[in-house]
Amino acid sequence: AEFLHLFVSLGSRLRQEDFPPRIVEHPSDVIVSKGEPTTLNCKAEGRPTPTIEWYKDGERVETDKDDPRSHRMLLPSGSLFFLRIVHGRRSKPDEGSYVCVARNYLGEAMSHNASLEVACK
Repeated sequence: AEFLHLFVSLGSRLRQEDFPPRIVEHPSDVIVSKGEPTTLNCKAEGRPTPTIEWYKDGERVETDKDDPRSHRMLLPSGSLFFLRIVHGRRSKPDEGSYVCVARNYLGEAMSHNASLEVACK
């Protein structure tokens, strides 16, 4: 019984250390020229370490994690790095309103909105 009690108290102590994600660095609005690189920052804390996903105008953003040829890279910190901004008359895949979402088994946290605007040359 003593051993079981020890095991249970250890278990509850471990559980207390786990905590839901919280965003500690939010992305900022950026204005960037077509073809230029840029970064939208996002950093989250949580235990276990949260996974980060980005959404643009409510749709999940594809990164190099989904397609190695993507021009958008999800950095280890959680930030979203654009190798170059893609922007054409018909297609504007990068312009829009972004949020990052951090998740672990205890819940999720969403960042503030950040707008990425492409400057006209």
